[in-house]
Order: sequence, then C-alpha cells, then structure tokens
Amino acid sequence: MTNKLLRIEDLYVEYETDDATMHAVNGLDLEIEEGETLGLVGETGAGKTTAALSVMKLLPEKIGTIKKGRIELDNLDIINAAEADMRSIRGNIVSMIFQDPMTSLNPILTVGDQIYEVLKLHRKDSSNAQLSKRVDEILQLVGIPSDRKNNYPHQFSGGMKQRVVIAIALACEPKLLLADEPTTALDVTIQAQVLEMMKTLKEKLKTSMILITHDMGVVAQTCDRVAIMYAGEVIEIGKVEDIFENKNHHPYTEGLFGSIPDLTKSTRRLSPIQGLMPDPTDLPKGCAFNPRCPKCMDKCKIEKPANAVNGSHTIKCHLFK
Repeated sequence: MTNKLLRIEDLYVEYETDDATMHAVNGLDLEIEEGETLGLVGETGAGKTTAALSVMKLLPEKIGTIKKGRIELDNLDIINAAEADMRSIRGNIVSMIFQDPMTSLNPILTVGDQIYEVLKLHRKDSSNAQLSKRVDEILQLVGIPSDRKNNYPHQFSGGMKQRVVIAIALACEPKLLLADEPTTALDVTIQAQVLEMMKTLKEKLKTSMILITHDMGVVAQTCDRVAIMYAGEVIEIGKVEDIFENKNHHPYTEGLFGSIPDLTKSTRRLSPIQGLMPDPTDLPKGCAFNPRCPKCMDKCKIEKPANAVNGSHTIKCHLFK
C-alpha cells in the first residue's frame, strides 16, 4: 500500500466559549493509506473524536474552529472546501459511525427510509426502483432481513440499531470510514459480532478505516497500524507489531498496557495511570504528559519532545532522543 488516502498535517483545533478556550487538537499529524485500518487510542479527552469531526468538517458551529493545519482527503482540500462540496463528500467519500446508535437514528423515519435518503442524495442518476433494491442489499449485507426496512428504530435492539447505522455509513461504499467507538453501547457478545462484521465489510468493499477505541484488544485484532493520542497530539504511532511487541514505548503507552488485566498474573488491583488528562484550557508546558509521567525529567517540563523514529515506529518522547 503506497497511496495516501488521508493526510492530516499540523492540525490545531480549538473550542471557544465565553469562559475559556479549549485546545482540543494540538499539532496532529496523521496519514492513512488506501485499504488500511488505523486504530486511534487514548483516554477520554485526548482529542480523538475532534480529529474525526474535523475530517468530516462537522465541528460545532461558532464554537469549534480549525486554527491551523491541513486535511487532504482523496486529493481534496477539506479545510477550504465549501459546505455544498462537503455535503457531496460526506457519505460518499467519507462516512462516520458515531458512538451511540440510540441517538444516531431518526426515531420518526423507518430504517429503510434513512438508508434510502443517503442513496438518493449521492446517486441521483439511479431510479427509485434501483435505490430501493440497493436498500435491500445493504440491509442484507449487515445481517438484517430486507423485510424489516419498514420498521422504526425503536423496534430494533441496540446491536441491530448499530448494524443499521453501519448500513447507512456504508451505503455509498465510501473510501474512508470513521468509526468512533462503534461498540461502546453494546454488550461483549454483540461487540464481537459487530466488529467482525465491520472487518468483513471493510475487506469486501476495500474501505479504509480509522477505528477510535479504548480497547487495546480490539486494536490488536482489527488494525494494521496504531496511533496513541494524548492531549490532542499523536505521541506514539507504528504498526500493530511495533506497539504490541517492541520493548521501547512512550510512558503513556506503557501506562495503557499496565491498565489491562493480565490473565497469566495474579494481582489484587490493576495499575491505572496516576492523575487525570490535563485541562485543555491550560495545557502543561513542555511534554503534556509530564505531570503524570513516572520518568519525567527536568527538560520534559520545559521543552516539547521531538519525534524519535525507528523504522515504522515513532515515539514523541525525550527518553528516546
């Protein structure tokens, strides 16, 4: 794979209110190739969802602002694209699966009508009969009988609702799928089924995917590469093998792994990362992780670390420079 489908360069995003300015994304650099699955991992508040919303250009109006940077999707300049252009891009080139299927569907429209609406917008040359046939095909693709297209969202279980949301996202076979913790609201058994279905559909449709998640087990099974985010920037990125098998890691990544139960060891408590994600209105100087880092040095409090590159593995930390 050599073709870059998405390039994010030096991206800064802020949320401005009357009371404060929140620095949500701070110098984000990210790339994804055609057909690749990238896992975006980090605690709540790391800026993962904001980064995805920036690609969709769906930041909250008058509050969320891209202050600096570049987003190039399929050779299109997203930041400078007009809203009319973005309406043709969303759903057609890039789609997003949001966290909660309960709030992602319109309760007063049938699921078939909601899929049909997406197809009608992007496939204007198709007849109504062709679009209706495509609705049936998409529902069957995600494991829902086509005769349920006239049902409303409240008539489906949580797992089935998420399948409908995925069907809407994949209806026009987008080149990039942004999956924002797509299984958070589901129980473990349904999670496994939905993730396996997403993986199968991605391979069948040759879609690239950014999977936002807290679950390192999901990342290990699903992703080709992994990016660890903290305080709005990528602090470690590499192939799955780099993240799970290499000895050198950012202290934050080590903390994430330390928070995962190990079935081979007997312990009374997990080892969580001490402290909390920094206040986005008042980020620490130097390395943003320094107040929580057990390996913090004096220069970590003053100077932002540069990237230390080792093949496909990159760590932003003074320990490796």
